[in-house]
Amino acid sequence: MDNSSNSLPTLDKLDARVSDDLDPKEIAVEWFKLFSAYAEAGNVEGTASLFVEGAYWRDILSLSWDFRTFQGPTLHKFLTDRLSAAQMSAFQLKEDYLQLKRPYPDIAWIEATFNFETSVGLASGVFRLVPLKGGDWKAHCMLTNLEDLKGFPEKIGPLRDSAPNHGKWEEARRRSSAFEDSDPTVLIVGGGQSGLELAARLRCLEISTLVVEKNPRIGDNWRNRYEALCLHDPVWYDHLPYLPFPPSWPVYTPALKIANWLEHYAEALEIPVWTSCEVTSASPGVDGNWKVTVSNGQGEQRHFKVKHLVFATGFGSYRGNLPVYPGMADFKGPILHSSQHKKATDHLGKKVVVIGACTSAHDICADYYEHGVDVTMFQRSSTYIMTTKNGWRILMEGVYSENAPPTDVADRLNASYPNRLMELLAPRKTLEIAEADKELLDGLRKRGFRLNLGYKNAGFSLAVWENAGGYYLDVGTSQLIADGKIKLKNDSPIERFTATGLKFEDGSELPADVVIFATGVGDVRDNIRKVCGDELTEKCKPIWGLDEEGEIQGCWRDLGIPGLWYMMGNLAYCRFHSKHVALQIKAMEEGIFGERYSRA
Repeated sequence: MDNSSNSLPTLDKLDARVSDDLDPKEIAVEWFKLFSAYAEAGNVEGTASLFVEGAYWRDILSLSWDFRTFQGPTLHKFLTDRLSAAQMSAFQLKEDYLQLKRPYPDIAWIEATFNFETSVGLASGVFRLVPLKGGDWKAHCMLTNLEDLKGFPEKIGPLRDSAPNHGKWEEARRRSSAFEDSDPTVLIVGGGQSGLELAARLRCLEISTLVVEKNPRIGDNWRNRYEALCLHDPVWYDHLPYLPFPPSWPVYTPALKIANWLEHYAEALEIPVWTSCEVTSASPGVDGNWKVTVSNGQGEQRHFKVKHLVFATGFGSYRGNLPVYPGMADFKGPILHSSQHKKATDHLGKKVVVIGACTSAHDICADYYEHGVDVTMFQRSSTYIMTTKNGWRILMEGVYSENAPPTDVADRLNASYPNRLMELLAPRKTLEIAEADKELLDGLRKRGFRLNLGYKNAGFSLAVWENAGGYYLDVGTSQLIADGKIKLKNDSPIERFTATGLKFEDGSELPADVVIFATGVGDVRDNIRKVCGDELTEKCKPIWGLDEEGEIQGCWRDLGIPGLWYMMGNLAYCRFHSKHVALQIKAMEEGIFGERYSRA
């Protein structure tokens, strides 16, 4: 066996084979029996002996009260420090999804899920066993994930309110949202999907929560964006907690439809929301509470003391920070950021240049083309392109698809692949997708569009975690570029703006009446900075991007400032990790939160 810890467990490296008469259940049951006995006894060496060299163990809160991935020496140290302390017990192997999987001809593993308990929680797990020479099987990958806190279950299903309510509901709902006589325990800044999903989780854990949304209506963060906006993630990936989309829902959701659904979601789940209000200042007090000021559009203010302040304000803030080029003041037409763009019909008969070549740029260019507007995309750097037709099938089939497992099972299976393992596995998927998309990609190359294989050649899988951008999940615009229907300019950097367009360093010029920057937004922490000031913001850990273990740096976990949280991500990330943030807050409020097993 190749002892390198940074390699895939291929059959050649393991010097192993898989027999045709293999019984995966028998192997998994025997391995799990040993694992359960060793782990419950706190036997570090016995537990470690069941893992191959270079194996991964990812833990989300259950044993570490943090988001951690361990491999090699750090795995052994983790077991030494946490196995006995966590008091793992009540192990139960789940056979519903136990199976031998062959993701590639040279890779085989037995995948299974299980439940267990710790001293304070109920937890779930996923393990994958790989074959060794001689017929033994050992774990190459493990996930342990906190699901619930003992004694503090979610008030759902059989624990929901069962008392009849005759004529009292409306006033109770009003009072629960008004906070006339009390302050909430948690105040969430932002009423998009991240804020609402966390608020729903907290409400089911009986944590008093208020969501403050600056727009007049819930959903306006989607409703007020460009008219052509549509989700590029499929519906099976996007369900919200407690209230999944109906079976008639389209595979790709238009922005206006998701906006209306979020408004419905907030009302159906009775989430306390203040709209047309803004958090104007917040600071930690010496008593451990946050002092928060909320203002409405009429100049009225309300001052709160809350235990936890959560920013759910997205990937960043535009704040007028466009890239700066010489001559911008001389340009006669409008210069807009993509967040300011509304609809293509605003610029009929104009020549439009869109600067950028990722998702927003593609959507906006397609909208202009479909309305007969002369539009040119200026590509500054290469882009990863994956069609949703082929890409999602290859990446998500059997996990998030029409006949896949329930969403909660899919979430755990998805989370059980640590990002450091995905760095090795995803490049294979990326090449597989590229082969399926070959005709389109060849057409783009012929047109001159610059392509790449994604962050670390891992396609979309890691780019979203590391950069939250750099890609376009194609739903048709790429073909418009390949066909020349959307013009392309990328052969020279911009030198300056002129009164009537753009001049490039090679001396070429491009006429324009309107220029739109689809170049992303600022630092995620800018939203904290606006409310809490520079000094506190600079003490925050980085929020997005991956740490050395491949875990997200600060989102959903400790930001380095007590009681301050950042909740963000697409619908799927928010669905899964809203539970983790809510469990951390609940554990802290009930006095059962343990010590984070974090890096020094």
